[in-house]
Amino acid sequence: MANIEITIEKLIYGGEGLAHHDGATVFVPFVLPEERVSAAPVEQKKKFVRARAERVLAPSAERVPPRCPHFGACGGCDYQHIPYDAQLKYKTEILRETIRRIGRIEWTAEITAHASPPWAYRNRAQWKIRPLAESAAPRGKQHASDEAREPGDASIGIGYFRSGSSALCAVEDCPIVSPLLLKTLLAFRRALATGALPGTLREIEAFAGGNDSQLLLTATFSGLPSRAAELADKFRENAAEIASVVFHDPTRDRMELFGPGFVTCEAGSHNYRVGHFSFFQVNRFLAGELAREVAENDAGGSLALDLFAGVGLFSLPLAEKFAHVVAVESNPAAARDLEANISSASHALSGRRPSVEVRVADVEQFLAKYRGTPELVVLDPPRAGLTPTIIRQLARIASERVTYVSCDPPTLARDLAALQQAGYDLAEVHLFDLFPQTFHMETVVRLRRRS
Repeated sequence: MANIEITIEKLIYGGEGLAHHDGATVFVPFVLPEERVSAAPVEQKKKFVRARAERVLAPSAERVPPRCPHFGACGGCDYQHIPYDAQLKYKTEILRETIRRIGRIEWTAEITAHASPPWAYRNRAQWKIRPLAESAAPRGKQHASDEAREPGDASIGIGYFRSGSSALCAVEDCPIVSPLLLKTLLAFRRALATGALPGTLREIEAFAGGNDSQLLLTATFSGLPSRAAELADKFRENAAEIASVVFHDPTRDRMELFGPGFVTCEAGSHNYRVGHFSFFQVNRFLAGELAREVAENDAGGSLALDLFAGVGLFSLPLAEKFAHVVAVESNPAAARDLEANISSASHALSGRRPSVEVRVADVEQFLAKYRGTPELVVLDPPRAGLTPTIIRQLARIASERVTYVSCDPPTLARDLAALQQAGYDLAEVHLFDLFPQTFHMETVVRLRRRS
């Protein structure tokens, strides 16, 4: 298909710019509004075209050089060509427009943006490990350095999947991960290049705790390695900060653990135990501010429900504002961490053990049997959002306030529309930029029940 010339009208959720050409809507990444672009179609349907920007004919005055040499090939970042203040501006516009378009809610009041340091913020990374023979060339080179920076002197590469692909983008830099994670990435890159780690290694998930001083590693293999204890020592030789490592063979669902199975993270006034299979917010700078906004800035009361509670990021500070908190989490590993965090939190509450009741249960099943009347319900669901059954049960419980924490604006907008139908009105909207340089965002919405 021949190249097309388009003018970018706006950015949309998902990291792409939107334009129109010959009656079709065109989606193209790595652009800015008002830019004139020559684009190569890569997917064409009757009413839309997905394209790759071949050349920016008239660049925006906002455009800046990307910091990472792999930007445009690696699938991790979307916005490194946009100054950080402008990223916040565009994300705010996208959030407002998504709430309007999908939720049919005209939110004209302020969206409070909570900025992050734009670099070295991530405390978690997943590194793919593949033979470099499987590392395909980029579908369209975005920067001249992409090819030159590919480490070609080793048979095994480590990095991320390429944008829109399952081919490896081997990397030698990643400016959005914490200093400890970057140091670890480079150490494993050297170890793989010298054959110090086995070729059956397929993925390493690394989580940095202890204020970026401890590592929690989950290493995935195609076949659990023999002499695993010796291999665990080899991992530690390359990364002395490893506090705990799990070797996992998903083909046989086998695991071996070397270490305590967790690290400790600080967020706000609390420390949280986080295990290998528990979730914790990936932005090491904003997790505490997020917890304060959700919990400490609430009016408090007698009873709160913390649904999809995880390891208790909100449960513990909620216990400082409420006489009793019921925390519901379906992941047994996260629930164990939550119990441990409750036990260790008494020092933050003047020696009083926080009154947090943990329920290891599916949220939908828990709500079906629940008969309490909380002042506040906190929701922090996965990307898929809430089910219609959960919405119905929330309407039945009829708490005074609902605080919804979302990582996906489209499902948030859908659920806000349903909550409005259930008798709630939006009171505040906060955008937490937990993911600078990407299109992702976290949103906190406070809702009040109509009287």
